[in-house]
Amino acid sequence: MTTTNLEVAGAGSAVGRMLQESVQIVSATRALRYLTLLSLDALFTIGSLYLAFLVRFDGHIPPDYARKLVIALPILVVIRLVVNVALGLHRWSFRLSGFHEAVRLATATLAGSVCFVAVFYFFQRLGPPRSVILLEFFLTSAVMGGLRFSPRLASGWYGDRQRSRQQGSRHTIIVGAGSAGDLLLRDLCRSREHNYHVVGFVDDDVRKIGTHLGGRPVLGKIDDLPDVIEKYDVTQVLIAIPRLSAERIQMILRLCSSLKVHFKIIPVSFAYLNDKITASMLHDLSPEDLLPRDPNVFDAEEIRRLVSGKRILVTGAAGSIGGEIARQVSRYGCETLVLVDINENDLYFLYRELRERRPDVKVAAELADVREAGRLMRLGALYRPHVVFHAAAHKHVPLMEGAPEEAVKNNVFGTENAARMAEACGAERFVLISTDKALHPASVMGATKRVAELIVRDLARTSVTRFTAVRFGNVLGSAGSVVPLFKKQIERGGPVTVTHPECRRYFMTIPEAVGLVLLAGLGDYGELCILDMGQPIRIVDLASHMVTMAGLVPGSDIRIEFIGLRPGEKLNEELMTEGEEQSQVVRDRIYAAKSPSPPADLQEHLARLRRQAEASDRRGLLRTLKRLIPTYVSAEPPEVVPSAPDDARATAPTTVQH
Repeated sequence: MTTTNLEVAGAGSAVGRMLQESVQIVSATRALRYLTLLSLDALFTIGSLYLAFLVRFDGHIPPDYARKLVIALPILVVIRLVVNVALGLHRWSFRLSGFHEAVRLATATLAGSVCFVAVFYFFQRLGPPRSVILLEFFLTSAVMGGLRFSPRLASGWYGDRQRSRQQGSRHTIIVGAGSAGDLLLRDLCRSREHNYHVVGFVDDDVRKIGTHLGGRPVLGKIDDLPDVIEKYDVTQVLIAIPRLSAERIQMILRLCSSLKVHFKIIPVSFAYLNDKITASMLHDLSPEDLLPRDPNVFDAEEIRRLVSGKRILVTGAAGSIGGEIARQVSRYGCETLVLVDINENDLYFLYRELRERRPDVKVAAELADVREAGRLMRLGALYRPHVVFHAAAHKHVPLMEGAPEEAVKNNVFGTENAARMAEACGAERFVLISTDKALHPASVMGATKRVAELIVRDLARTSVTRFTAVRFGNVLGSAGSVVPLFKKQIERGGPVTVTHPECRRYFMTIPEAVGLVLLAGLGDYGELCILDMGQPIRIVDLASHMVTMAGLVPGSDIRIEFIGLRPGEKLNEELMTEGEEQSQVVRDRIYAAKSPSPPADLQEHLARLRRQAEASDRRGLLRTLKRLIPTYVSAEPPEVVPSAPDDARATAPTTVQH
């Protein structure tokens, strides 16, 4: 053996000895702990029995009973120690002991007393008086329980005192005095990694008011929350009611709108797990929690069957919807994923993300403009996708009002190019991501998306490829949506700008929207699918609630300013026409609607639109859109003027749709 090998062997032996010594030390410490606890149990048993005799005989034990005490003591000690070991009372967690451990302790002391009585009955010997046995049972239970639970109670009391005195301590109220609130309070009492000092609960169950949960009082109903907050100087509200409705959350925010408090809520998943909750699971109350409906729960296996093994191409992959489509289809096991976008930075980052997360999926990133038909055709011939998701579009309503020719080039002819590519390469399905603004459009963006729907329906009549347009409303948190805008305005100190006091919009989270898009687009539900988005939300309410969730007072700390509807915007959005509503088929919040067939002269109109867009003939372009979409109401287009200098363009305001 070489010197190096000897050194390695010696080092290995040294490590082994250290591990063995560590195990021996741990075992010795554990044995000493067990022995100490059992010794204390024996002393408590002796003391409890002796005290029970003293109490029974008023402090003077008669000689006959003194002899019985001497005989009974060793028997009772042995019985109690055997039962305690059998039920594991010597292996006790002083920090995490709870209700189940209390039941185990009571069971052990009761079983010990029963066995003690049984011994004297079996040997037909007259034992201690029944009153002594009963007193000893209660005394032993009390002292053994005190020994085992006092460290936890002391630790909780000390930790609570420390939190209440430390700098930055937040007086906290828990909404919901149920099982979730109880579990949350237990974790808060055990953990020292937070600054929540819980002063009590509020709950709508009037029977709980005045009671205590985990040592904290139930101070009133949820409607009493403002009074409780002011009385106890509360700065943090923890909502611990599983799957609390959006209406109730909005009511809580309205109640607290004049108070500077912060909100956190337990995750929706707790309603399904219902077994544990920790402070780390709490998340800040977000706009998603305000949606007036229950969140969608998808059957993962159903989506996996639709996606698994497919070659999928996504246009607009660097956007919010396209990116989420890419993430979900890769998660559900597609074979190949082709990401197509003109935004090189976000496309690159998405490509890197998916390559790292899903190494089993073949991911390709292709920089391409959907307005270039030849480029798309070459991509289709190269990758031969089974499914094409077309999410590329210009979507900012006010910007498209100022550049209608660009909206037509991208939204109309980009859709036509992508759809014809899917047909040419033999794709099984083509899915167009549409919008609620396509219905009775009041904007160029909405009108061009409606024309895109007509193109898809026209191709569906003769193609073997199945074409589907999926229509839905606003998506919370997407690029350009109102939520990120409000957040930035709140961070700057306001004002928060809202178009109109009665402006309402449908909202859905990005994962929900994409999950329904996959089901609708890949299922056989027809050429136009509309997603049920629940009830629309007033934008001013959303803005006010977001200010409240930030711990500020709407109208006082953050001003809400109404700026008026901008060109192309509607006060209220719709999802279906009356005719579509009459022919709806519901499936997991998916409406399969039947719309009028595209006009027979669609191709002539499209050819005219192309010429007008290339020539920047805005007036003619809008007239053609009006002929194609009779319900479209257009504004008078501005004249085309030369581009402003760079410094002027840099200071021009950019608007975002609501």
